[in-house]
Amino acid sequence: MDLKLPKLGEGADSGIVVNIMVKEGDSVAKDQTVLELENEKAVASIPSTAAGVVTRIHIKAGDRIAVGQRILTLETAGGQASAPAPSTPAKSAAKAHTPTAPAKPAAPVIPDELQDAHATTDDLAPEEALENANVAASPSIRKMANELGINLGRIRGSASGGRIVIEDVRAYIQRLMRQAARPATAAAPSAPARPVAESIDFSQWGPILKKPLSPLRKVISRRMSESWQSVVRVTQFDDMDFSRVNELRQKYAPDYHKKGVKLTLTPFVLKAVAATLKQHPIFNSSLDEAAGEIILKEYIHLGIAVDTEQGLLVPVIRDVDKKSMLVLAGELEALAARARDRKVTAEEMKGGTFTISNQGAIGGAHFTPVVNLPEVAILGLGRGAMKPVVREGRIEARLMTPMALSYDHRAIDGGSAARFTVDLVKAFEQFNEEAVKL
Repeated sequence: MDLKLPKLGEGADSGIVVNIMVKEGDSVAKDQTVLELENEKAVASIPSTAAGVVTRIHIKAGDRIAVGQRILTLETAGGQASAPAPSTPAKSAAKAHTPTAPAKPAAPVIPDELQDAHATTDDLAPEEALENANVAASPSIRKMANELGINLGRIRGSASGGRIVIEDVRAYIQRLMRQAARPATAAAPSAPARPVAESIDFSQWGPILKKPLSPLRKVISRRMSESWQSVVRVTQFDDMDFSRVNELRQKYAPDYHKKGVKLTLTPFVLKAVAATLKQHPIFNSSLDEAAGEIILKEYIHLGIAVDTEQGLLVPVIRDVDKKSMLVLAGELEALAARARDRKVTAEEMKGGTFTISNQGAIGGAHFTPVVNLPEVAILGLGRGAMKPVVREGRIEARLMTPMALSYDHRAIDGGSAARFTVDLVKAFEQFNEEAVKL
């Protein structure tokens, strides 16, 4: 039997093969992982749907494969290496009998606005006709598409293996009709067209090495561009006194170690941020431009930016305000490890209400973090350092940490950001010791 790529989840229909876990001749059990697939921001483990012996592998590392595509062939207990292709009996029957010609699908009615797209096969560009010939669809569908001048490569098939059926073509044409029927006055003002990217031959100045963008890097690029183009961002800078939380961390770290958990400064940051968000709920919101509303969330799910070899990942710690420091420390440690190993799931990176980007372990001071849409604010922390600070008329050495709060000025005013910053600094300087005790 042939194993095919199953559905990967909502909005995901393909991925890059990262690792093939079996080889030809191996015996596999049902639900055993046979490959790892990189999609969006996660690496998914693909299990075998049956037990048997691998007789052929149809993919290799680095291939992009789609839902319904063959992965490998198994020889099952029945002794057959591969089930016959569905088209085989149909072809044999066609040779033995002369079937009645199938009814020709009714050509969809095309509105006047789309008449320019109507073309005969002779009018089609050779590249487009060739593309239709290679698309998974019946000959009658391809013929109709060629007659109407439709590029089947732009239609997502709904049948098994992504095959395009007549309903898909009709839905595509209806979508074009709706777009053509929209009044010009109803259209929103279009943004200035981005200049077409120019490909430069850098090898003319010296040796180069080309490295394709990974799916993760493409996602990061797209999301950062979306944020840059839509968010009216402002960044508020300050310095926070981490002396108290660092003293508490050193005092209680041995107790946490006995519980098998490492106590870092990050759980303190999570608790302080959660408390401040409760005081300033506008920072725990999202802007719904379509509805003209601010969505104030009554839950606090904090995203933690994790630096990995593959790129930046932002897994989410849920219900931070309801969890103890011990639970948060354990969750952070496990989640960060899974993120670095690319084992964190796509679901674990959704639903965040506010993001924290802590570069303290790497170095650097103030920076301007990019708001993680659809959130409205993000906190950036730099590396803490002992600095002279005047307190009550005396100069003291204090552990000061640079802070940067970027926010969406469409939803948040500067005064609100200043008050949030003041209360956040106070939350660190007056951190409740009872919250740390076990």
